[in-house]
Amino acid sequence: MDIKSYLENIYIVPILIFSVVIHEMAHAWVALKCGDTTAKDLGRITLNPVPHIDLFGSILVPLFSILATGRVFIAWAKPVPIDPRNFRSFKRDDTLVTIAGPISNLLIAFACVVFVIAFYYISAAVNPAEGSVGGEFFGYMIKMFYAGIFLNVSLAVFNMIPIPPLDGSHVLANILPDEMAFRYRNIGFMGIFIILALFNFVPGFSKFFIMVISAVAEPYFSLVEIFIK
Repeated sequence: MDIKSYLENIYIVPILIFSVVIHEMAHAWVALKCGDTTAKDLGRITLNPVPHIDLFGSILVPLFSILATGRVFIAWAKPVPIDPRNFRSFKRDDTLVTIAGPISNLLIAFACVVFVIAFYYISAAVNPAEGSVGGEFFGYMIKMFYAGIFLNVSLAVFNMIPIPPLDGSHVLANILPDEMAFRYRNIGFMGIFIILALFNFVPGFSKFFIMVISAVAEPYFSLVEIFIK
């Protein structure tokens, strides 16, 4: 892939950063509603990306992925600090805080559908000349939001894998008996190696993962096709 191709794929970065910021902000906002002010006190309920951005997970990993493959496969922001001792009901509130992140990504995916359709019709009405600044702008926006659909569905599905420290592990832990849940949570960040092993050494896992993402994303893309034929 040449330099021009790399630059052409940078369009995904703005929607990626926005998506991981909203994901973490959703965790923080629901935690506040459940009685924990920790994230709010640290300024994490904000659209300002600075408090959320993780240099490695939000910038270096996505850029490396773009340079290596032309696509972004994974990214993350700084985890929102939560003090579960402030929850009114630990298992219920921890589950609500957990699923808020992936749900926010599914909502962003729907918003991306709306923006793709809106920019398509605005572009058709304005009818900018091919190669003009206006034409390039509308093309960029449509491309970015269209990619944002698959990106956000991918983030939602990936985060719901029930392996620590991903969001799905909290949901599973809250279903397990207390002693088993305690041992399961203690896997902690060692779970990252389990995740890497699943994707790299378990035959068919990556293919299954993509199949799940495609199945969840299909209604979104179908909605786009209804309005853009």
